[in-house]
Amino acid sequence: MEGEAAYGFIVNVDAQGSGLLSDTEKPEMRRRLYDVTGTAFERAGIRPPRLYQEDRGDGILGVLTPDVPPVRVVGEWIEHLHQNLRETNQHLRKPLRLRVGLHIGRVTADAHGRSGRAVDLACRLADCTVTKAILKAADGAPLVVAASDRVHEDFILPGGRWVDPGHYRRHDVALKEGRTTAWFMVPGRSEPPDPAQDHPPAAHTPPAPQPPHPTDAPSSAGSPASAHGAAVGDRVVENIHQHGTGRIVVGGTIDTINFSDGGGR
Repeated sequence: MEGEAAYGFIVNVDAQGSGLLSDTEKPEMRRRLYDVTGTAFERAGIRPPRLYQEDRGDGILGVLTPDVPPVRVVGEWIEHLHQNLRETNQHLRKPLRLRVGLHIGRVTADAHGRSGRAVDLACRLADCTVTKAILKAADGAPLVVAASDRVHEDFILPGGRWVDPGHYRRHDVALKEGRTTAWFMVPGRSEPPDPAQDHPPAAHTPPAPQPPHPTDAPSSAGSPASAHGAAVGDRVVENIHQHGTGRIVVGGTIDTINFSDGGGR
């Protein structure tokens, strides 16, 4: 009855990168979107009136009546949707890639559509930053599934036909309503990629070379004479004068030594 909340399983589907499509490309994208999702529901045995669908421009909001087993969605429907996408994308220059948000809860119906906090959460999960980043990092994958913590606990963990809980990974996500836990899966992969792969670390910039210390710089031809000798090519000629009976010993490499008795002193 209109205006009354009823329990339902919510499926929200969004197309990745639809904002980059031109006005002439979007109608074909929408046609394919309805084709792959509708065929998947048909193959999973989910049809109106047990399935309500609402157009969202670049996506579709679906609400299933309580008599539809949710395992049909997380198992058969997702698998059929994945295979449909693989088939339709084979020869497309711009493949159709979808993000699916799953939740279950109270849904209110009126003349304009469906609403409720449960609907909001399913839509947020499909559209959140982590979901987008996982699909972007899953190069070549056409689909990512983001399930609420409740859906994961009640319908994914127990397993079932085409449901493998080991393929899901948990992430805490920031939504408009606050942080929540969600579980992510990329069909055809044993685990979804790390969403951090979408933001690779900045390339390391090596430090600028430092000028050599004066003591490390080699002498070169034409260099001025030092206080204790003259530069000759890459050699140092030192002049050491004898005073009395002692001698001054200069450290380092000495190529030539000139001794002088200081005029007999």
